[in-house]
Amino acid sequence: MTRLKAGPRSIALLLALVLGAGAASQWWAQGSEQRRGERLAAVAAPGDIRMLSSETCVYCAAARRWMTQHRVRFDECFIERDAQCKLLYEAAQARGTPTLLVRGQVQVGFDPARVLAALEARKA
Repeated sequence: MTRLKAGPRSIALLLALVLGAGAASQWWAQGSEQRRGERLAAVAAPGDIRMLSSETCVYCAAARRWMTQHRVRFDECFIERDAQCKLLYEAAQARGTPTLLVRGQVQVGFDPARVLAALEARKA
């Protein structure tokens, strides 16, 4: 039986391959996210997306940051300071924030792909 020895050179090569694959994967994911953001910005008209937020919700802040970064048009209200917003939240029977109203369809939590799918499915 022959034993293979891993020398410093083969370990360095393996490490370079792993790091290269990781970098390529990250590059691809960023490009995909950018394309999704561009598509969502293109199809979202004013009034299509309303985000019902809470002032202490870190997921709301992340969703706001993502949509702002990708120039997606959306409206936002806060359930703690806006009575109408609180009523919308209760009427939607939402279980958390952010709750998005995408052309009237309730979505709890922010998922750009799900928002895009809802907008593309309901083109009017």
